[in-house]
Amino acid sequence: MLVFDGDYPMALAVAFNRDLTRPIEEVRSAEPIRGGAPHWSDSQTMASLPEMRRGRVTAALVKIVVDQARHGSVMGNGPRSDELSYARGMGQAAYYRILETKGEARILRTASDVASHIAMWEESKSTTNLPVGLLLGMEGSDPILWPDQLDEWYDLGVRVISIGHYGPARYGGGTGTGVNEGLYPGGAELLRNMDKRGVILDVTHTSDRCVREALAVYQGPILASHQNCRALVPGERQQPDDILKAVIDRGGVIGTSLDTWMLTNKVEKDWSGKRPMKRTDYFTREDVSLEDVANHIDYVNQLAGNSLHSAVGGDTDGQGGAEGAPVDVDTVADYMKLVPILQRRGYQRADIENVMYRNWQRFFEKHLP
Repeated sequence: MLVFDGDYPMALAVAFNRDLTRPIEEVRSAEPIRGGAPHWSDSQTMASLPEMRRGRVTAALVKIVVDQARHGSVMGNGPRSDELSYARGMGQAAYYRILETKGEARILRTASDVASHIAMWEESKSTTNLPVGLLLGMEGSDPILWPDQLDEWYDLGVRVISIGHYGPARYGGGTGTGVNEGLYPGGAELLRNMDKRGVILDVTHTSDRCVREALAVYQGPILASHQNCRALVPGERQQPDDILKAVIDRGGVIGTSLDTWMLTNKVEKDWSGKRPMKRTDYFTREDVSLEDVANHIDYVNQLAGNSLHSAVGGDTDGQGGAEGAPVDVDTVADYMKLVPILQRRGYQRADIENVMYRNWQRFFEKHLP
């Protein structure tokens, strides 16, 4: 059994000054130096490349994440100009490229890349020295300064883009604002360019209105990289049934996020309109487990009538690390604990393989060039 992580904003390591080529114990115990991120402690890091290999995480949809500072921003530390947004995104793309150059990873650009990479992992007796597959996505559209600049990012390997993230993005409304904004000027043109170039639309982190407007313009393949079900957990960050069904109807895949904010219904207050950070004001980590993750996976399966559209979308380390993950998850190696949970719920091996990695594999084999 393998794992394909549908969401890993791995390039956050650039901002957090983490060496992800090291074993997880070394990443967690690294001596603090200037340039770290004290509110997201290194000691809570969930993933490094050796830990992914240990946990049989064959590949991940990794992200370029830039939130430009503008009116309505909720992240608080974004770049102040277009040029800085572009440069920060390019720096993250360079991080992924150097990992590939050094043999630590392999950027998956084509359908045949995905097929051969996963076949190599399935056939290898040991994963210790294998490259980890990286499929490049962009979380929020801020680094793309004008719609025609999409070609430049495509040539660098970017194959998946979401219009929004937290707060308003360049081309449309994101989540965490409490305001249901749609597409902005240039958004429809970007979507049409994505359609022509074969770039996949990720509907995650995008306001309901913006998703619905985008789907009226964009006719290509869609996915939800790390998106949970509003029917189970209230709040604008989760999606309603009609959007989940739209992803399913277009043959897409929905990755369940392991962010505890998105898994617990103990939060009586919808936190729309702010970016929550202090979870302990609302619930304890012990309140959330992989059973809650399985609930969202099962909900998607019930909507679809099969196991062909649900997957893991860890938001690995993007939720703040282990303290923001379910109580029974310490590192990405614990994603495999979903297997016995799904077995106890009556899922057969083929269904479990679909959830753990096959659905992402088939989707990208079908829709990448």
